[in-house]
Amino acid sequence: MVLLHVLFEHAVGYALLALKEVEEISLLQPQVEECVLNLGKFHNIVRLVAFCPFASSQVALENANSVSEGVVHEDLRLFLETHLPAKKKKVLLGVGDPKIGAAIQEELGYNCQTGGVIAEILRGVRLHFHNLVKGLTDLSACKAQLGLGHSYSRAKVKFNVNRVDNMIIQSISLLDQLDKDINTFSMRVREWYGYHFPELVKIINDNATYCRIAQFIGNRRELNEEKLEKLEELTMDGAKAKAILDASRASMGMDISAIDLINIESFSSRVVSLSEYRQSLHTYLRSKMSQVAPSLSALIGEAVGARLIAHAGSLTNLAKYPASTVQILGAEKALFRALKTRGNTPKYGLIFHSTFIGRAAAKNKGRISRYLANKCSIASRIDCFSEVPTSVFGEKLRDQVEERLSFYETGMLPRKNLEVMKEAMVQAEEAAAEITRKLEKQERKRLKKEKKRLAAIALASSENSSALEECEVSRQISPKRRSWTIVFNSRTKDVSPGLCTATRTCNLSNCLLIL
Repeated sequence: MVLLHVLFEHAVGYALLALKEVEEISLLQPQVEECVLNLGKFHNIVRLVAFCPFASSQVALENANSVSEGVVHEDLRLFLETHLPAKKKKVLLGVGDPKIGAAIQEELGYNCQTGGVIAEILRGVRLHFHNLVKGLTDLSACKAQLGLGHSYSRAKVKFNVNRVDNMIIQSISLLDQLDKDINTFSMRVREWYGYHFPELVKIINDNATYCRIAQFIGNRRELNEEKLEKLEELTMDGAKAKAILDASRASMGMDISAIDLINIESFSSRVVSLSEYRQSLHTYLRSKMSQVAPSLSALIGEAVGARLIAHAGSLTNLAKYPASTVQILGAEKALFRALKTRGNTPKYGLIFHSTFIGRAAAKNKGRISRYLANKCSIASRIDCFSEVPTSVFGEKLRDQVEERLSFYETGMLPRKNLEVMKEAMVQAEEAAAEITRKLEKQERKRLKKEKKRLAAIALASSENSSALEECEVSRQISPKRRSWTIVFNSRTKDVSPGLCTATRTCNLSNCLLIL
C-alpha cells in the first residue's frame, strides 16, 4: 500500500493533502477525473492534513522565489518534516513542479511524483481550496494571489534593472528584420525602376545608394550636366556619376509615365528612410552593448555579441552556459541532425560570423572556435557579475585570441593567461575607479539641480503667501456705485446694505470677490 500526499503551494501558505491508500497510483486517475469538479465527491478522495499560512507578504514572496528556483525553503522543510509520516519509504509526495520535487527528494529523502493523477488532484485542490481551508474565502484567496503576483513580477523585473539586455535582444532582432526588409524592398525598386533605366543596376551596387539616385533622377531624359554635381555627392564617385549620365543618354529602357515615377519615387523614399533608421538603430545597439556587455563587445563585436545574448535569452543565461554550448549556439539543427545520423557535430554556430574564424586556416577553424568560445564565456560572466563593467577584460581577451591565431600560423608562443589577467586586473581597477568618479560627479550635479529646483519652488510659494496676505483688505465704494469687498479665507455673511451678494472668484487663490 502506498500513502500518497500532495503538496499544494498557494499565495496564502502551504497545504498538505492526503489521499486514500491504493495499491497502484494510476488506479486513482479515473476516479479523480470523474469527481474533480464536484466538491462532495472530491472530499471523499482528498482530505486536508495540514495548512501552514505565511506570516507576511514578504515571507510569501521569499517562498515563491524559492519554489520557482527549485530550492527548498526553510519554512517548507519544517512544514514537511512536521506533518509527513516518519517512514519515508511508504510515503509518496506529489508536487506540481519537477524541480522542487527533485530538490525535496534530494534534501529530505521523500519520493516525489509529478504529472498524471497528481496534476488532476492539484487542479481540484486549486478549484476547491477556499472550501478546504477553514476561514479562507474565495475573495481573500484572490486578493492574496493578486498581491503575490504583483510582488513576484515586480521582483523579476527589477532583478536586472541596470543591465537592460532585453533592449539589446529587441534591437538585434529588429536590425535583422530591417536588413531582410530593406533588401527585399531594394530589389523591388531595382526591378521597378529597371524598366525605365536598366543600365543603372550595373553601375550602382549599394541598395540604399541606388534608391537615392533613382529618387533623384526620376525621368532619365531630364538628367543633364547641371545635375552632375548633385549626382557626384550621392555616388561619392565622379567616375560613376559620369557613367550614369552617359548611360542615361543611350539607355535602352522604356518610357515611363509621370504617375509611375511618382510611385517609384515615393517607394524609394521609404526605402531610404528605412536605411537611415537602420543606421541609427545600429548606433543605438553599439551604445547599449558598450554599457551592458563591454567585454563581450570588445572581444567579438557588438553584432555577434548581441546575437549570442538574444539566442541565450539574456546575458545571465549566456553567462551560465559552458564554453561548449556557446561554441555551437545557433547551430542546434545541425547538431541534432548530426546526433540523429551519427555524423560529425558542427564546430561553430553564431561565433562563425566573428573575424577570427574567417582568418584561420581550414585545419585550425575548429581549434580557434573552441578557444574563442572559451573567451566569450569568460567575457559574458565578467560583464554579468561585475559591479562596474569595463571593456578592459574584453580587450585583453581579444589580444589573447589574436596571439593564439598567430601561434597557429607562425608557431610563436602566446603569453600565459596568468600574466594577461594580472595586467587586466590592474587596468580594470583603474577604469572602474574612473567610471565611479564620473558617476559620483553626475549624481552630485543632479542633486545640486534638484536642490535649486526645490529652493525655487519654496521661494515661489513664500511669495505667493505674502501676496495673498496683502489681499486681506476690505474696500467699499458708495452704495450708488458698484460696491465690492475682497475677503481672504473668511466665511463672513455680513454684507453692507445695498451691496449685491453675487460672488465671483478672484485671480489670487483663496480670495473671494464679492460683487
